Amino acid sequence: MDQIAVAMEATQRRQKLSSNGGASETTEEPAGQWGRAWEVDWFSLSAVILLLCTAPFLVFFFVMVCDQYQCSVSQPLVELYSGEATLRSIWDKAPSFTWTTAQIYTVWVSFQVVLYMCVPDITHKFLPGYAGGVQDGARTPAGLINKYEINGLQSWLITHALWYANAQYFHWFSPTIIFDNWIPLLWCTNLLGYAVSTFAFVKAYLFPTNAEDCKFTGNVFYNYMMGIEFNPRIGKWFDFKLFFNGRPGIVAWTLINLSYAAKQQELYGYVTNSMILVNVLQAIYVLDFFWNEAWYLKTIDICHDHFGWYLGWGDCVWLPFLYTLQGLYLVYNPVQLSTAHAAAVLLLGLVGYYIFRSTNHQKDLFRRTEGKCSIWGKKPTFIECAYRSGDGGLHHSKLMTSGFWGVARHLNYTGDLMGSLAYCAACGFGHIHPYFYIVYMTILLVHRCVRDEHRCSSKYGKDWKRYTDAVPYRLLPGIF
Repeated sequence: MDQIAVAMEATQRRQKLSSNGGASETTEEPAGQWGRAWEVDWFSLSAVILLLCTAPFLVFFFVMVCDQYQCSVSQPLVELYSGEATLRSIWDKAPSFTWTTAQIYTVWVSFQVVLYMCVPDITHKFLPGYAGGVQDGARTPAGLINKYEINGLQSWLITHALWYANAQYFHWFSPTIIFDNWIPLLWCTNLLGYAVSTFAFVKAYLFPTNAEDCKFTGNVFYNYMMGIEFNPRIGKWFDFKLFFNGRPGIVAWTLINLSYAAKQQELYGYVTNSMILVNVLQAIYVLDFFWNEAWYLKTIDICHDHFGWYLGWGDCVWLPFLYTLQGLYLVYNPVQLSTAHAAAVLLLGLVGYYIFRSTNHQKDLFRRTEGKCSIWGKKPTFIECAYRSGDGGLHHSKLMTSGFWGVARHLNYTGDLMGSLAYCAACGFGHIHPYFYIVYMTILLVHRCVRDEHRCSSKYGKDWKRYTDAVPYRLLPGIF
């Protein structure tokens, strides 16, 4: 209980600092107030409650319509309206929870825990340019710098090597095992998502990892969804944010797609070029994530977001089920693209990836060299910034205004959206079902844009205004 008091005192202390104008443009030295909100307005609270109540059903809907309606989004709505179907009849047709599937999922998660905790990274010793092993994270609002064991690429390689060995030699299970148990797996992932979110919520009150980095808004719904603890951990190395964001969800992403491809082969005797495109383009994204996992420690998910239902349930359920909708759609609706269509999709995906990766690489290079580098053949320009962490320490940072970062403030998101559109376009134009992903990603990244900039404004104060004056556009130069 002493830790709760410490956390509450830290919250009150920072709220007082904020009320004194610590983040305003008129202050001499900006205060360190970043991360999620301290206070909740009614609009934010309404959005939180709406997401908590509807998101699980939305995931079920997009999976169910493939299982029962050949991925038609409109047909179940029409049947419900006309009385041909009821919510109960749709629910009764859906496969239920099974203990066999629970055992499969338990083995999967346990295996990823073992790889994360018990197999230190060795790939960085023989892969040039790869930063694995023990790495420092970004400074937290309380002024701490956590250490992380970066071994995601190694875990991905081991997992997929075993998957391949099973498919080719051992035959312990069918390559279609994920697809064949997809809806029962949905129930299992929900159980884990809610369990870990609830555990993190309770842990923040009873035994937080670092009380100074906790945030209490006074609203239980917001605290549960957006999280209280900044970096909840068990022991020294098991970090909730890094594990659940990277494993088991993202490691599973490519395995899920491979299972879809195997099912397409089983059902039709061939794999379409659209399925191959989805597998390849999304595998590039996943491998990029793990190759740059050390860089990921400096992104908004680790640097700003607290760990709550938004990350816990989202990583367990939303990511594996809705990020893989294109492959699921193509199992039920095999699409063979024309050569021109396939080439256009591939080009869009690769150009999007190039912008995404090059933009992030420029930022990482600039950060690692403290600006002593070359961007597009020139010495980079930047805005000098100062900010305070929660422990009162004054720190300095640089905001680059060269290269892609001089074109728009979030051009990496623009590249990400181009890649997302390519995944959807690979499915043709027969249904809107696979296009949910680009709609969602647009909402997510535009919202993240605004959210990130609000935090940066709070963190850097008048220096952030100088930066936005130098780089006026967010995503699309000349437009937005």
